[in-house]
Amino acid sequence: MDSTKHLIAAITLSTIIILVGTAGYMIIEKWSLLDSLYMTIITLTTVGYSETHALSPGARIFTIILIMSGFGFFVYVAGAVVQFMVEGQIRQILGRRRLDRKINRLKNHYIVCGYGRIGRVLCKKLRGRPLGLVVVEANPAMAPEMEKDGALYILGDAANDASLLKARVTEAAGLIAALGTDADNVFLVLTARQLNPNLNIIARAGERESESKLRAAGANRVESPYEIGAASMAQRILRPTVTNFLDLALSDQPTDIQMEEIPVSAASHLVGVMLKDSGIRQRYNLIIIAIKKPDGTMQFNPSYEATLNIGDTVVAVGRDSNLQLLEKILNPCPPEGRGGRGRPEKEEE
Repeated sequence: MDSTKHLIAAITLSTIIILVGTAGYMIIEKWSLLDSLYMTIITLTTVGYSETHALSPGARIFTIILIMSGFGFFVYVAGAVVQFMVEGQIRQILGRRRLDRKINRLKNHYIVCGYGRIGRVLCKKLRGRPLGLVVVEANPAMAPEMEKDGALYILGDAANDASLLKARVTEAAGLIAALGTDADNVFLVLTARQLNPNLNIIARAGERESESKLRAAGANRVESPYEIGAASMAQRILRPTVTNFLDLALSDQPTDIQMEEIPVSAASHLVGVMLKDSGIRQRYNLIIIAIKKPDGTMQFNPSYEATLNIGDTVVAVGRDSNLQLLEKILNPCPPEGRGGRGRPEKEEE
């Protein structure tokens, strides 16, 4: 039984004793409810006030029994309250230290700044992927929600150097600025860019006028949720079949088809091999949609003579199990701090 159950049990028993004591005086001495309750309270708490009325022999015996039983229960209640408060503080301290240990082990991770509507949905989509993820949130009232969602988090101003350093921004691969206002996001992007010049920063913009400011501050990409939502609705009207296919391919739910991007590492034996000789289509029944080159250029529907090189990113469609097999071939040694695709590394408790 944990401390919360102890506290509930103690309060319940104390209430029962008070009710029994009050009823006993009302029955034995024929006192009013107020006099009986008053006598019960001063008896149980042993404050030493004078008796409400003279006690009969039967009432004195009842009082002795009430003192012996009630005092012990009140001591139990006090102990339960202290235990509840102390253990709650200890759990909070130990829980924070456990979170800090996990955060301190992160590398090549992503920092989500802001756990509002956008930040929370974003974390939900990223959770379960092989990405280290830590949230920086200024509102302490969001802590229970982040704990409920199982998020690693830091309470503090995301635009403050100390908060970002605690989130290991210098070791991070990327940062998402999803604070409530564009001004806060601009200042956050400036701060993060100064702390880590190589950081990949994606920023949320509420107003179109803020996009240029966010890019000037150092954001690699600026997204407007409203424009994205409107564009998505338009595409569902103009190209319903295409959007339905993309929904299936990019869904987090298990389906027969998935779309994934897989980097080609130097450890892959397919480096320098043409697609026609790679056996990807024959062995894994996958379709190669595109190959992204290190300079950012994209080869859509690459020819069978296209060559896989170090730093390329292959965009493929097929069954999830076959995509996982392909990743083991193209990227057998994932970056430090990341496990295989869809399989996050286990964390110590």
